[in-house]
Amino acid sequence: MATFLYRLGKLAFRRRHFVALIWVALLTLAGVGAASAPTAASSSFSIPGTEAQKAFDLLEERAPEAGADGASARVVFKAPDGEKVTDRANKAEIVRTVGALSSGSDHVARADDPFRAKTVSKDGSTAYASVSYKVTSMELTDEDRDALEKTTDKARAAGLTVEVGGDALQAMPETGSSEIIGIAIAAVVLVVTFGSLIAAGLPLLTALIGVGIGVLSITALADALDLGTTTSTLAMMIGLAVGIDYALFIVSRYRGELAEGRDREEAAGRAVGTAGSAVVFAGLTVVIALVGLAVVNIPMLTKMGFAAAGTVVIAVLIALTLIPALLGYAGRRVLPMGEKSRLFGGGAKDGTADEDAGPNMGTRWARFVVRRPVAVLLVGIVGLGAAALPVAQLELGLPDDGAQPTSTTQRKAYDLVSEGFGPGFNGPLMVVGDLKDADDPKAAAGEITRTISRLDDVLTVAPPMFDKAGDTAIISVVPSSKPSGTETEDLVHSIRDTGARITSDTGAEIMVTGTTAMNIDVSQKLNDALLPYLALVVGLAFLLLIVVFRSVLVPLKAALGFLLSVLAALGAVVAVFQWGWLGSLFGVEQTGPVMSMMPIFMVGVVFGLAMDYEVFLVTRMREAYVHGERPGQAVVTGFRHGARVVTAAAVIMIAVFAGFIGSGEQMVKMIGFGLAIAVVFDAFVVRMALVPAVLALLGDKAWWLPEWLDRALPNVDVEGEGLRTADGTDPETDPDRKPVRV
Repeated sequence: MATFLYRLGKLAFRRRHFVALIWVALLTLAGVGAASAPTAASSSFSIPGTEAQKAFDLLEERAPEAGADGASARVVFKAPDGEKVTDRANKAEIVRTVGALSSGSDHVARADDPFRAKTVSKDGSTAYASVSYKVTSMELTDEDRDALEKTTDKARAAGLTVEVGGDALQAMPETGSSEIIGIAIAAVVLVVTFGSLIAAGLPLLTALIGVGIGVLSITALADALDLGTTTSTLAMMIGLAVGIDYALFIVSRYRGELAEGRDREEAAGRAVGTAGSAVVFAGLTVVIALVGLAVVNIPMLTKMGFAAAGTVVIAVLIALTLIPALLGYAGRRVLPMGEKSRLFGGGAKDGTADEDAGPNMGTRWARFVVRRPVAVLLVGIVGLGAAALPVAQLELGLPDDGAQPTSTTQRKAYDLVSEGFGPGFNGPLMVVGDLKDADDPKAAAGEITRTISRLDDVLTVAPPMFDKAGDTAIISVVPSSKPSGTETEDLVHSIRDTGARITSDTGAEIMVTGTTAMNIDVSQKLNDALLPYLALVVGLAFLLLIVVFRSVLVPLKAALGFLLSVLAALGAVVAVFQWGWLGSLFGVEQTGPVMSMMPIFMVGVVFGLAMDYEVFLVTRMREAYVHGERPGQAVVTGFRHGARVVTAAAVIMIAVFAGFIGSGEQMVKMIGFGLAIAVVFDAFVVRMALVPAVLALLGDKAWWLPEWLDRALPNVDVEGEGLRTADGTDPETDPDRKPVRV
């Protein structure tokens, strides 16, 4: 592979005009396609195989007018102090508002008058109107949300306190400002790392081109492939991250090859042949992690994974072709001023970099670890183990309006309902009775109602509502506890447990659905998929890394280190967001369960980035070892060449992810914190400390591979051994090797 990529890099360098034209054409084509493609509607959110989804599908078939799977809004009215909502003026304003809500959007299915629906608190101070939509919250338009907000604003102007809860206002969080901040920090880090504006600009430029092609292509294909408007979110985040990383690796290696006295074309070829090989396999591990999200069997998550994987593939191809082409344009401007004069002005001996400048920080750190591997290993493992301890008390769930910041209308509506009616009214359960096989449908519905009312944690059970055919009943059940509470989850399971007895007695089948039940089912589905997903991703990557490193112990160490860093990061998330430790520092206003998607999301994203650092850092060690260095010295050599680049890449990723901590959305804040702290643990503790310590302890055994397996595995030559004669000479002994004036 190294030889093939070496030739590809040289070809791209020589034919830079053609290569650059191809990528510009692809970007233009994707832009034209996105501009001319019909606007894609948001994909419906479905969870195949769950009881909640089965109930939604049944209602969609038999009672579509119920709008069970549509978005909902709860408009809460509170009268001024000393007044009641039943007072004539207040009541008239509420009735007018409900009427305006009914006609404010074509997507509104119905808006319930609180005085007819009897949703007025006992003290008369509070009332709420339930608004149901024909489409899901992801399919609502900005015009629908604007109409809702303008209608409630008029009621506020009349003197009422009006707040809106439910999922109707839950638009996708804006992340543009966070991305801009992340790019700005990445630019600063790249300038500091390279000491050259041109060298710093190349990774940013190519990453933006890759993300642009990926996101525009997703937009162009969104309607045809039913990708929806949210599919590009993960692709944008991951594409930007790996695009900068991969280009950073190639440019850094190119500068190193120039420092060894090779001409520009040869340096570009060797940079792609060596660092490019690491990029290919690092990209493959990311693709495996993202495509593996299909194991969860949540269509939206699967589409996001495949779209992001496609963007990663584009980032790899750009790193292998466009980067060497742009290096051909950049000339010697990719080098800092000092190195330009030293390398190309005759200041270096025999065309090589000045070895008398002294060891860099990476070299000094590697020597320290190699001298004290046991101490470093123990400190690192104990530290990560301590950070991982809170995972033992991890509680997973999906956030409700109670987790919103106190300044939001959703949280205010949640609190008003809790005070006026009880916390369970914020998340009523919808029990669907399939009465088609019941001998007496009405009697069966009555039995369902009586059975549920006798269960623990049930506050009220509404009379059953029947569809037109009379073979389906909808029963609203209000728990005594809040939607995200464990008591509510227990109640859902209790209702489902009574289903078998009710079916045997009446012939009716019952199913629990609604937003609260759907959240519970999603959490359970994600929990069940975590271990198979982890086994698939880590297992395939382990096999891939065996091929890359031609070792059994190095991939095993990489996988175990990754698991340790993810557990430590999850422990930190539990401590901050579930327990509230340092919560005020990170803007956590309400503690609660950790978002159920966090473990799988962190495994997929962090695994890909961790393997980037592992492959790039350890391939330099493997390269030095294959070229004859002792194991300990190979570790030092790998750090001398790779530590600075890996550190820069990690700092960039930490900055990008940390930018999301400032979001007002608890979910976005949690994702940003979890990914940032995971990169801190993995890059600086596992890759920078535990990896060299383990390799120093193992010595030659680290690179052991059974003979039968060595014969069976393909030789991909990631370390570039084949490049010694790729140009017909041995560059290490070629007496004519000298720097070329650029």
